[in-house]
Amino acid sequence: MALVRILIDGYSLLHSWPELAAGQPRYSAAAREELIRRLTLYRDATHTPITIFFDGNRPKSDRAAETHSTPDLEILYSRAGQTADQMIERSAHRFAPYGEVLAVTDDLAERETVISLGGLASSCWNFIQTLENSLTELAEDIQHYNRSERNRFRKS
Repeated sequence: MALVRILIDGYSLLHSWPELAAGQPRYSAAAREELIRRLTLYRDATHTPITIFFDGNRPKSDRAAETHSTPDLEILYSRAGQTADQMIERSAHRFAPYGEVLAVTDDLAERETVISLGGLASSCWNFIQTLENSLTELAEDIQHYNRSERNRFRKS
C-alpha cells in the first residue's frame, strides 16, 4: 500500500530536534513555526500530506499559524481532555482503508498502537535524518539542474 499521510507528534519531534530554533523554548511559537516551515519543505519535496498534532489548545499568540494549515499540511491542537496521541490513533484508524500512514513519535506505546492499526511508525530521530537527507538531495538536484541549464544557455 502507498503512504497516504504522515502523522507527527509535534512536541515529541520538537524535543528531539534541539538544532531546530536553537535557543528557543521547545513550546515556543518560534520553535513551532520553524518546525512547520521545515515540514512544509519536506511535504513539498515528497508530495506526502502531513498532519502535525500538538498537545493543548493553540496559544492565543499563535493564531497566525491558522493560515498555515491546509489539507496537505494540517496543524491540529488537542482539546481539553484529549491528547495528541489519541488524535494520532484516531487518524491512523480512519486513514487505514486508504493506505498506510506513518506516525512519527518517540512514544514507543504509540508507535506500537499505530503499527497494530496497520500503519508504520518512526522514531523522531530517524524521521529527522530522513527529512534532512531528502532536503539535502533536493538541494543537490536543484544545483545540478541549475548548472546544466546555465551550460545549455551558454552554448546557445
